[in-house]
Amino acid sequence: MFKFFRKNELVEKNDKQELKKIPTHVAIIMDGNGRWAKKRNMPRIKGHYEGMQTVKKITKYASKLGVEYLTLYAFSTENWARPKEEVSYLMDLPEKMFSSFMPELMENNVKVEVIGVVEKLPENTRKAVNDAIEQTKNNTGLKLIFALNYGSKDEMLRAIKQITKDVQDKKYSIDEISEEHVSQNLFTSNTPDPDLLIRTSGEQRISNFLLWQIAYSEFLFTKVAWPDFTEEEFYKALLEYQSRDRRFGGLNED
Repeated sequence: MFKFFRKNELVEKNDKQELKKIPTHVAIIMDGNGRWAKKRNMPRIKGHYEGMQTVKKITKYASKLGVEYLTLYAFSTENWARPKEEVSYLMDLPEKMFSSFMPELMENNVKVEVIGVVEKLPENTRKAVNDAIEQTKNNTGLKLIFALNYGSKDEMLRAIKQITKDVQDKKYSIDEISEEHVSQNLFTSNTPDPDLLIRTSGEQRISNFLLWQIAYSEFLFTKVAWPDFTEEEFYKALLEYQSRDRRFGGLNED
């Protein structure tokens, strides 16, 4: 579970001293935007707007701390069932975000990537995403990965179909199919599995996110809604992560 700290317990000058083990890959289920807005008698889209500001803050902070991959669950395959007005706003968010955030992405050497069925997104969304990918393609720092129109079951089904086709094409036999074949046919084929999965806003479920990839990830659940998830909260999560004993099914010799 999440460990909570006093507000003034963590200060920037101590980052390097206290954080001795930085996860290579952090994945976040950014939950609670709508509930955050409802508590304040605001429309749900206001929560998504504030959530976008949190994406900017956490991206820059993760980059500063030395995280190499940050995957954000931005829009699931199930989110299409939400009200049309909300879906429309969410589809416009990439354009809004990248238009204002691009200078900082370049300044921080961040490379934008996307996983999911991008071709089924609206044209303006695809353009905003593809432009961001193109503009940052030569950056060598943090890889900021947005899961857009993403569902893990759909991802694995696509992998199964491709592996079946490969067997039919006699690229390898059924007996030769390995975990590596599955991993290589996922959207994340060029990305290491997450070391740490964070879900905000109190829910304790995975919601069809990176089901194959998080087999040995550490999980952290916090009641803090995504719009209120500050750099300090991210820092707390990393402090908790470094206290975990990751054995990957084995035993710690100590």
